[in-house]
Amino acid sequence: MGKHALLSASSAHRWLNCPPSARLCENCEDKASDYAAEGTEAHSLCEYKLKVALGIPAKDPTAGLTSYNEEMEDCATGYAAYILELVEAAKQTCPDPLVLIEQRLDFSRYVPDGFGTGDCVIIADGTLHIVDYKHGQGVLVEAADNPQMKLYALGALELFDNIYDIDTVAMTIYQPRRDNISTHTLLKESLYQWAEEILKPTAALAHAGEGEYQCGEWCQFCRAKHKCRARAEYNLELARYEFKLPPLLEDDEIENVLDKLDALTAWASDVKEYALQAALSGKEWHGWKLVEGRSSRRYTDENAVAQAVSAAGFDPYEHKLLGITAMSSLLGQKRFAEILGGYIEKPPGKPTLVPVSDKRPPINLVKQDFSEC
Repeated sequence: MGKHALLSASSAHRWLNCPPSARLCENCEDKASDYAAEGTEAHSLCEYKLKVALGIPAKDPTAGLTSYNEEMEDCATGYAAYILELVEAAKQTCPDPLVLIEQRLDFSRYVPDGFGTGDCVIIADGTLHIVDYKHGQGVLVEAADNPQMKLYALGALELFDNIYDIDTVAMTIYQPRRDNISTHTLLKESLYQWAEEILKPTAALAHAGEGEYQCGEWCQFCRAKHKCRARAEYNLELARYEFKLPPLLEDDEIENVLDKLDALTAWASDVKEYALQAALSGKEWHGWKLVEGRSSRRYTDENAVAQAVSAAGFDPYEHKLLGITAMSSLLGQKRFAEILGGYIEKPPGKPTLVPVSDKRPPINLVKQDFSEC
């Protein structure tokens, strides 16, 4: 068993869609990213801020956070304030709601050795509310039909369903760096039905290393994605078009290519990165070799350069306005909005082709044509 559970809640989206991937990943090295480390630190700050807000003694972790900045401070403060709003709302119908922070949740009744940690659990008058903090800004996370949140909810029900009269489960993703607060509510019985009919049998397959490999967007976080044969076969299916020029393809063929193009590009990048890392470890690939990539000149001592140029009578520095992201980090989100809110605009983005499942509204080409006349 590695650092994480074989069938963890955080990877449930993957192993529920591709059960054998759980065992396939088991022996793959789990390289923690800088983003994951930053997220862990943000969670510790959120926990501290929330405990302080609720009057619970806690040690300030700030001094030990290597990724701490004004943005992380704002995010954690906003998270604590949001939880307090939920608690105050719960008090309107329940005088003493139960609030648990970083609660261990066991859902092993449905998933072998399954457990996780709920960032915040609130129970009040028939409603169980699970809140999960997401610090990442790369992938938008939705609460609707989110298996990680469902597993946490099942773990919480395991603890409290026999104590409290719970009939409704609410699940919220709090993702401040994407301005995303997503909540999904369902009846407790619907969650239990999903657990028995879908979760439990699929988890049994995954634990046994059985079931069918299925490729999809869940491959993104799979540790075996670079050498998975099913993923390779799925992407190499495009080779049947023999690289015809686009005008020579039928409409349905182009649509089929579009469906797979992003996955194909990601797969090719993963394979190339895997091959590079293997080569750096000494593996020799037939027909390939390691060489030095292109590089740019750089100063060996920037302070010495600045002093030398200044002594020669020149200004060694360029002066330009900080970008919006850097300025937001400098001022903090709240002060940024107060000071510069009136000077910010967001022009229309460059047109891009996406699946119809994308939540962005379609571009009105007729309206654009009139505006350009």
